[in-house]
Amino acid sequence: MLLLTLLTFVVSSALELRERMADLLAHGEAWQIDEVPFTLMALSLGLAWYAWRRRIDASRLLVKNRELTQQLIALQENERLALARELHDEFAQHCTAIRIEATYIQRSNSLEQIGEAARRAAASAQSLQEGVRRLVCRLRPAELDELGLVAAMQSLCESWTVRSGVPCLFHSRGNLCQHSEAVDTTVYRVTQEALANVVRHANATRVNIELAATSESLCLCVEDDGRGFGAVVPERGFGLLGATERAAALGGRLEADSAPGAGTRIRMQLPLVARQTKSEALA
Repeated sequence: MLLLTLLTFVVSSALELRERMADLLAHGEAWQIDEVPFTLMALSLGLAWYAWRRRIDASRLLVKNRELTQQLIALQENERLALARELHDEFAQHCTAIRIEATYIQRSNSLEQIGEAARRAAASAQSLQEGVRRLVCRLRPAELDELGLVAAMQSLCESWTVRSGVPCLFHSRGNLCQHSEAVDTTVYRVTQEALANVVRHANATRVNIELAATSESLCLCVEDDGRGFGAVVPERGFGLLGATERAAALGGRLEADSAPGAGTRIRMQLPLVARQTKSEALA
């Protein structure tokens, strides 16, 4: 830019562009054409200020994205470590038990001993199956596939109430079936995160969850009567930051309203895209 500015000055000086421009603009005095350069200068200054603001915003978003990426990597590694530990400690134990019982059956001549070994092997296989189901639920909420969003949310609230001892009331309004699986998963995961934050930080005595759908959007609201937090919210944890990114990935937004001693209100709004029927998809 400095070289371009210097080159412009040299060319303008050699060709006397300022004088020539003045002569040309003098003919348009009646239409105030001679004021155009000042207007363009104001436009250039405005664009420069706008570019500077966009650069600051981009830098802030870049820092946020880097922080989120680090959090996601750490979360992913912790999840992999937990899965590996469970696979090693529990699954390997049941597999070894089944192999031992199978070898015992092969070498045994007594029907009674074979029956006992078969029952022990069946018990180990059942425990193994339950462990697999538990791991699958950690990766993808099975209740969403089995019950649907509304029933899964109701079940989540009821089980959370049993574990925490805090009443959690769930309300739903509108048609909550015409949306994608990604929306279901986002709503379910954000609700899980909001309830986890209530347990960790809010010290609340009541939680209300409302899920409302219109023809264009889906709105989730999680409200508690806990201790709340101030205007400055720490973003070191994955919670609100991850939930905000989940909403943004679907074109929505997430807002957190709170004040010390006045509870917290998490509101997420997602645009809805109707599911295609099989006939529409084939067409």
